[in-house]
Amino acid sequence: MIHIPLLASVALLVDLPDHSLTRGQMGTVVEYLGSGDDQAVLVEFADDQGQTCAMVDLKADQLVILHRGSRAA
Repeated sequence: MIHIPLLASVALLVDLPDHSLTRGQMGTVVEYLGSGDDQAVLVEFADDQGQTCAMVDLKADQLVILHRGSRAA
C-alpha cells in the first residue's frame, strides 16, 4: 500500500458523484483512518475561497500525490 503523508496535497483519480467531486479535484490529507487492509485517509476538499466543501474517506488507490517544486529526477 502506498503511504500518503499527513497534509499531503492529493488529486482524485475517480469521480465521486455522491460528494459532488470529480476526477482531478485537489484536496489535503487531514487524518489517517483504520489500519491494515482497511486503512484509508480523510481528505478535505475546499473551494476557491478556502471553505471546506467535502470531507471524504478514501483509499490510497483513489488518489495521486501531488508534488510541488522543480527538483530534477
